[in-house]
Amino acid sequence: MRIISIRENPNYRDIAIEYFQRNWKSVWPIIYEDAISNSINAKNDLPQWYLLEKENEIIGCAGLITNDFISRGDLYPWVCALYIEEKERGNAYSSLLLNKAKSDSKKSGYHNLYLCTEHIGLYEKFGFEYIGQGYHPWEEESRIYGIELQ
Repeated sequence: MRIISIRENPNYRDIAIEYFQRNWKSVWPIIYEDAISNSINAKNDLPQWYLLEKENEIIGCAGLITNDFISRGDLYPWVCALYIEEKERGNAYSSLLLNKAKSDSKKSGYHNLYLCTEHIGLYEKFGFEYIGQGYHPWEEESRIYGIELQ
């Protein structure tokens, strides 16, 4: 297993863009192309984009961003676009990406990490706690979870 930071491995840029676009079809494709491309030379620690590789195959992804299109702009950073291939689910591989996001957040001086989701019960397994509802510009809401970084 290997977590690939796109910022540290810019040669994975196009692979990451295609992977995120393929697995998050509800998001306008240019968003990932622009976000991932511009993260490589960003002057700040955020955003970060990750791929999870197992036996030379990409099996997952996640991002670490300043806001996940949600009303709680006072909270950051956010884990976004966490995805594990269906055939690989049930092995806690998402914890690898979450731990990388936690580690990078802590290294950058953040004390908490957040995410928004509709999944109930998944992120609690990894120590995240429900903190309230948040609202998206497209008139939907999501559950917000946070974790204190130790």
